[in-house]
Amino acid sequence: MSKEKLGDLAGRMGKAPKGLGTGMKLLAAAVGIGYGVQQAMYTVDGGHRAIIFSRIGGIQDSIYTEGLHFRIPWFQYPIIYDIRSRPRIISSPTGSKDLQMVQISLRVLHRPNAMSLPRMYQHLGLDYDERLLPSIANEVLKSVVAKFNASQLITQRQQVSLLVRRELTERAKDFNVILDDVAITELSFGKEYTAAVEAKQVAQQEAQRAQFIVEKAKQERQQKVVQAEGEAQAARMIGEAISQNPGYLKLRRIRAAQSIAKTISQSQNRVYLNAASLMLNLGEEDLKATADGLKKK
Repeated sequence: MSKEKLGDLAGRMGKAPKGLGTGMKLLAAAVGIGYGVQQAMYTVDGGHRAIIFSRIGGIQDSIYTEGLHFRIPWFQYPIIYDIRSRPRIISSPTGSKDLQMVQISLRVLHRPNAMSLPRMYQHLGLDYDERLLPSIANEVLKSVVAKFNASQLITQRQQVSLLVRRELTERAKDFNVILDDVAITELSFGKEYTAAVEAKQVAQQEAQRAQFIVEKAKQERQQKVVQAEGEAQAARMIGEAISQNPGYLKLRRIRAAQSIAKTISQSQNRVYLNAASLMLNLGEEDLKATADGLKKK
C-alpha cells in the first residue's frame, strides 16, 4: 500500500463528528462532579458518633450523630467511634492482705463518653480500651484485693465486687470512659493455699463427726437411764398392784395365755398343750398359795 493511501486513511479516521468533543467534556465534568459529591458525603451508622479532622484546624469540636453528613474532600475526613457498650475480660494476679497470691478476672462493659470524643481521640485514639482498661483495672484490683484476707475474698465476694466497681468506675471517668457493669468472673488461689483450705475443711468435718458421735453416745446413755427408770417404776407399780389386789396376777396370766394361744393358732403345725403350759391353771394350789401370801403382805 502506497504512502498516499495510508495518509488518506489516517486523515479520514482523524476527523470526528461535530459535537463529540463537547459531549466528552460534559461526560468528564459529570464524572468529576459525581466523584466530588461522593467524596463529600459520609454516613454515620446507628450506635456510632463521628468527629472531623481538618488539615487546617485539626480536630474539630463538633460531634455528628447518625445519618448522612457532608465534608470538604481532601481537607476534612471523618473519625467514627462506636459508642455501644462492649465487653472486655481483664485478668490480673495480685496479693491479698495475708500475702496469698490471687488470680482474679473481671468482665468490664465499657463505652466512650459521646460528649468527649474529640478530647478522647487527642489523648487515647480509637483503641482507647487497649491503652486504658488493662492499666487502670490492674491498679484498682491490686489496691482493693490488698485490703482483704484470702478467706474474706471468698466470704465477702459481693462486697469486694462492689468496691472494685466503684473505684474502677471513678477511675475511668477521668479518661472519659463510662463503665456500665463490672463483675468478678473468676477468683482462684495458689495450689498451696487450696490444699491448705481442703485440709482445713477435712479437719473440720472430722471434728464435727467426732462431736456428733459424742452427742449420740450421750443421747443413748440418757435413753438407757430413762428406760431403766421407767422399767423400775413399772415394776414398782406392778408390785404395788399385786400386793393390793391379788386378782391382778390372775389377770396377767389370762392375758399371757391369750397371747400364747393366738401365736400357736397361727402356726401350721399341730401343738398340744395343757393348762399349765398355757398358764391357765388358775385353780391350782400353788397359785392360790402365792395369791394368799401376797394378800397377807
